[in-house]
Amino acid sequence: MSEPATPTDVSEPTEKDKKQRRITRRQFLIVAGASGAAALVGLRVLGLPYARLKIAEYLDSSGGPPIGIKAAPTAWFEILPDNRVRLFLPKVEMGQGVHTALAQAAADELEAAWENLEVLSAATGQGLDDPVGTSASNSVSSLQMILRQAGATVRQMLRAEGSRQLGRPVEDTAAEQGFVYVRTDPAVRRSYGEIMAVAPTLTVPEQPAPLKADSELRYIGQPMPRVDLRAKVLGQAVYGIDVRLPGMAYGAMAHPPSVEGKLKRAAAGGAEAMPGVVKVVIDQKNGFAGVVAESREQAYAALGALDLEWDAGHLWQQADVEKAVTAGGAGGVVVQQEGTVRNRLRNGAAVEAEYRVPMAYHAHFEPMTAVADVKNGAAQIYTSTQAAVSVRGDVAAALGLKPEAVVVNQPYLGAGLGHKVETKAAVEAARLSQAAGRPVHLVWSRSEDFQNSFVRPPTHHILRASLTADGRIEALVHEQASGKVALPFLPAIAGAVLGHDFGAWRGARIGYNIPNRETITWVADLPFLTGWWRGLGLLPNTFAVECFMDEVAVAAGVDPIELRLRHLPEGGIGERLRVVLLAVADRAGWNSPASAGRARGVACCVDHGTVVANIAEVSAEGGQIRVHKVTAAADPGVIINPNGVAAQVEGNVVMGLSSALLEETTVVDGVLNPANFGAYRILPMSATPQVEVVLLQGDDKPHGIGEPPIGPVAPAVANAVYALTGTRLRRLPLRLGTTS
Repeated sequence: MSEPATPTDVSEPTEKDKKQRRITRRQFLIVAGASGAAALVGLRVLGLPYARLKIAEYLDSSGGPPIGIKAAPTAWFEILPDNRVRLFLPKVEMGQGVHTALAQAAADELEAAWENLEVLSAATGQGLDDPVGTSASNSVSSLQMILRQAGATVRQMLRAEGSRQLGRPVEDTAAEQGFVYVRTDPAVRRSYGEIMAVAPTLTVPEQPAPLKADSELRYIGQPMPRVDLRAKVLGQAVYGIDVRLPGMAYGAMAHPPSVEGKLKRAAAGGAEAMPGVVKVVIDQKNGFAGVVAESREQAYAALGALDLEWDAGHLWQQADVEKAVTAGGAGGVVVQQEGTVRNRLRNGAAVEAEYRVPMAYHAHFEPMTAVADVKNGAAQIYTSTQAAVSVRGDVAAALGLKPEAVVVNQPYLGAGLGHKVETKAAVEAARLSQAAGRPVHLVWSRSEDFQNSFVRPPTHHILRASLTADGRIEALVHEQASGKVALPFLPAIAGAVLGHDFGAWRGARIGYNIPNRETITWVADLPFLTGWWRGLGLLPNTFAVECFMDEVAVAAGVDPIELRLRHLPEGGIGERLRVVLLAVADRAGWNSPASAGRARGVACCVDHGTVVANIAEVSAEGGQIRVHKVTAAADPGVIINPNGVAAQVEGNVVMGLSSALLEETTVVDGVLNPANFGAYRILPMSATPQVEVVLLQGDDKPHGIGEPPIGPVAPAVANAVYALTGTRLRRLPLRLGTTS
């Protein structure tokens, strides 16, 4: 569906039209529903371009998807006779520390002793199924208040039952650190475990219990030790790749040798006679060919003996990809429109620049993996996943089972970064297990992981701006093109209705207070899967926007931080951004000279309610960019665990630098390259700079921290390189000697 790219083709709505066309939260959520996505098609009669613009505005301000869990307070906790408390969480732990922060919220209100707390990932079917999964940097912000309320309510229930068992009125007792006791005689008490041993079920009150006052909080806001630390240090933590079941065999799958590859013909060949082979599984109609064997080595050896014929399809080259992902022309959708940008730029832009960001792998150390045990019309799945509910649905569909017959267990993840919403490995393991009649352990090789799943899409950006005589930005337009990010995971009709991919343009809209601003986006169809990557489109879009702001500052003859301060957005976000910019400037010594041979660059962003600013200090040693220090100031609102938040900022800086300086995925002869680590370079420890984190709290609720800090990293470095060398690098990864 092609839409006009310029606002001159969109009639200005009347006030009556605006009221009629207002998009409600419920209407937006319908877009993502498989059965209800067509509901917004009706908006076509009111002006689809306007409807799309309003949807984009809502998405940009929504702060991420709401959590989809409605569970009784008791569903979150299990209290054992020895007074240990098990907390079940639907959000998975993939290194981001979310289990610790959420445990703090729950334990604080429950009044559980920290040393007695055990945190477990909930399996599907426990009443805590979360269709959102662990995504969108909203685990703490969406769940912490639910957990606080659940903890407070269970504490109230335990106190009521404990008071009954102690033979005292409720008002004479208190609940603290895992005990209910008599206020005037604390020695008269019962532990939570003792209370539950006598009354294993409790009555849920009709009204939720009141929450603690801030002054009463014991854990929230404190740097509590991570709940997974001991198990991980001692090697006791079980990741998906570590799962072992009795009688387990090992699987190997045939995957296409090119991005458009299709299986034309498949036969067992000599595989069935090879040592250790349990089963050869071929479904040529659905392009499925795999082997089950007693060991992984035997499975891969037999896989090589299968008689397979592939249709390679068109052998795409990198130039084809970049041509497909190019801003401009027909099909653009306006996702931001304020003022009259085109009129202001009619006589030419004072500043104009073009940027490109390449594809990238997720590059987590644990590849896609799953263990499946399918028998008696049911399936137990153990997999490193960010989307257990999606795994359950896809496995059920593949096996011909009802979803409730599939239980997905969630071990630790060896990182996810958006990639582990992928369900292919779990479906493959389940199909192999069903055919073999045994549990099957499947792990993709690194080359399979790189070649056969989705990557971060490439992007292209054109920005133009005009300036007033006093150095203010009068008009700014951002034209952005990208491969798909969110649309591959939504019903097909959602793309037709939306016309744009909200994941791809995340961070692309101009957040500064500029009277005339516009963002137009194009979505490219590529022959391979692109999708979620940490921050979605935040890294490439912030790179383009914040590098361009630096170029505008140079053209205006204004300090880069001063330019940003002049154009702060209105309201609380603008004030928070001011505080963050001034804080990072002060801590990094922005107004003092850098060391000899070094220079500094700045960048910032607002994402999911979190405000972040970075200053990078760089040198160019032997023609190579070296980042010596990154100062990062972050305001994520309420901070549950300062150590966890700081660690997330540091991790984002390192991952952002890796992408900024080294990471790039290309297509050569229809194959994604490189095929393995080594050729695919990531930032080594030796190149990791000093990272100084400044934490601020400018809001009364928590916001996302898992993704927002990655936005300003690359532009801060690129802007520092310009300050040092006078060379403007507009393409990632940043390499001296190239400017576009």
